[in-house]
Amino acid sequence: QVQLVESGGGLVQPGGSLRLSCTASRSFFSIYAMSWYRQAPGKQRELVARITSGGSTNYADSVKGRFTSSRDNAKNTVYLQMNSLKPGDTAVYSCSAEMDEMRYWGQGTQVTVSS
Repeated sequence: QVQLVESGGGLVQPGGSLRLSCTASRSFFSIYAMSWYRQAPGKQRELVARITSGGSTNYADSVKGRFTSSRDNAKNTVYLQMNSLKPGDTAVYSCSAEMDEMRYWGQGTQVTVSS
């Protein structure tokens, strides 16, 4: 098993930036991939970004060029740098770990983009 703890959410104005962090309770050595998902009220959860143990990344079309995912293996932490935020980015953001054919979830952090 692995526990995931997110941080970094909050309220930001349109055009602003936030950086989310997700720290795992165990080494990334045993985790195949880490992902960020988001869910807005009344909408389905969607994949935002995914980064594999080899460093490969993929992003939802809606965030390409604005969001960047990275990982710090020494800290067992992945980051989601979010720039040029839009009101449509408002959602609960959750990180997820893929390990041993299982998926684990963090508790989520609220991101609100509003003036």
